[in-house]
Formats: sequence, structure tokens, C-alpha cells
Amino acid sequence: MNTKPFTSGPNETAVVITRVAERQWHALDDDLVVGRGHAVHRPDGRLFVSIDAWHHATFDRLAEAMLAELPAPLYTVVDEADAELTAGWRRAGFTIRRREWEYVVPTDPRDTGLEAVLPPSGLTIVPAGQADESLLRAVDRAIRDEVEATVGWQSMPAEVIPRPVGDTIVDPSTYAVAAAPHRYLGLIRVVTANRPRIGLVAVRAGEQRRGIARGLLAHALGTLHRSGYAEAWTEVHESNQAASALFEGIGARPMSSNLELVR
Repeated sequence: MNTKPFTSGPNETAVVITRVAERQWHALDDDLVVGRGHAVHRPDGRLFVSIDAWHHATFDRLAEAMLAELPAPLYTVVDEADAELTAGWRRAGFTIRRREWEYVVPTDPRDTGLEAVLPPSGLTIVPAGQADESLLRAVDRAIRDEVEATVGWQSMPAEVIPRPVGDTIVDPSTYAVAAAPHRYLGLIRVVTANRPRIGLVAVRAGEQRRGIARGLLAHALGTLHRSGYAEAWTEVHESNQAASALFEGIGARPMSSNLELVR
């Protein structure tokens, strides 16, 4: 363990920063934990940090200790409405890398306007849990390569689900797909743990603007509605105007925004 004494608080109380594990720090005031810091690798390999502390000075001391011992670049995510937390990371030298809007999405077809929406001619929607895994992985890889070659995958919602290195399909049972006779042209991932979340909806570049994404959303939201869910959630990068238009066009409402910061 590494310990470093710092001074914090209105009474100049001595606070000791202790590294209690490989990626975990505590701020101690007379053996009382007054702040915690963590670091974790996301599935894409980037190192994200977080700090929970009551006082600004304790936050700053934790950040100083962590940044001195962790390799750059470092990332963190904050609710944009949390001005104090954002200011703390700004003091530590972090800058805004990306902004994501969180949308709440109605599932009732009468609200979304998707009641009569069907997939384009020649395509069928294969429900979640029924997709051919090899074809699913093929369309996922193709779409990722297409996005990376144009706007870059950083324009897609940040991925936080743990997955094996090199594997981009975490749980095949969460994907519904738009299927042509011999291949898949689009996919949608919906996770219902805690609350329904649309983690991804994407269509191959040469097949866009045919209504495939709306067909996938109609299927996924209709399934959620029949299962008793009134709303779903999703995140959209602020630069992805097409995705924003797609969701706002079915009645989705922006509820909050998250900032990804980098140092």
C-alpha cells in the first residue's frame, strides 16, 4: 500500500491517501474513510477513473494521488448536471471529449407511430434469441468496420458491458436482426436488466435509408410494450444527428446528458 499525507478541510485536518488495492484508493481522516477513488478498464481497453468524496479538497487530493500513479490517457464520465463533480475533474486537468444525450423512448405503438411499420420488402425481423450467431457476428463486424472507416466508432454510444477481448457480441440473445435471405443487414440490441435499454441500433451502410432501422425499432419497442414496459432508454452521441432524428421522430425525449472527460 502507498500512503501520502495531505491537508484538507476547513480545520486543516490531516488526510492520508492510501492505495488499498491495485486500482482503489481511500482518503482517511483519523482512520475514517472520507473519500474513495477507483480505476477500471472499459471493454475497449481505456482506463476510467471515479472519485466519491464529500469535500472539494479531499477530491483534489485523491485525484492528485491517482493521476500520479496511473498511466495516461485517463477518462471519466459525469452527469452534465453535476456541476461540482465536473468542476473537480476540470481542476484535475480533464477536458470534454464527448457528450451523450440520454433519451426516454415510449414503447406504445400509438405514441411512437410505429404501429403499422413493417420491414422493407424481402426482409424479415428475427427476434432476439433466434438469430444465427455466425451471421450476427458477421453483420456486427461489418457495421463496426464501416463506422470506424467514416465517422469513427467513438460517435456511437459508449460501451460499458464487460466482454472478452476481441469479442464485440456480449450476449447474442439480446440482439434482434433484419434478415435478407443469406445475410443480416441490421441489428438492434436491447437489455432489460434494471430498465430496458437500447444499446445499439445499426444498419449496414449500403442498406440505409430503406426503413430498416424503423422496422427494427418497431419490433423491439413493440416487444417491450407487450412485456409490460412503458418506456425504454437509449444514449445518442451529440454529433449523431441521424440517430437523434430517428429517436425524436418516434417521440423520444432527451432527459439528461453525460460528459466523457479525458486527461
